[in-house]
Amino acid sequence: MTQKDKLLYKVLCGTADTSISFSDLCRLLKYLDFEERVRGDHHIFTREGIAEILNLQPKGAQAKPYQVRQVRNLILRYRLGGSDEN
Repeated sequence: MTQKDKLLYKVLCGTADTSISFSDLCRLLKYLDFEERVRGDHHIFTREGIAEILNLQPKGAQAKPYQVRQVRNLILRYRLGGSDEN
């Protein structure tokens, strides 16, 4: 299992929302083919075919738990990250 797979599992599991680093969450979204734009401390993620826009901000070095839940819900809604993706 690769580090990206472990992080995806950690996000999807939902038991560690407060312990996911912001940089790891951004890296996961880039791995899932999201494009990133940065304005100040706002990291804005978009992906073709997905209507929602993710606007993430760090809380220190950590991701905010509610934003981890947003990412999880988006991954589940659009079935991203599976072996049959693309």
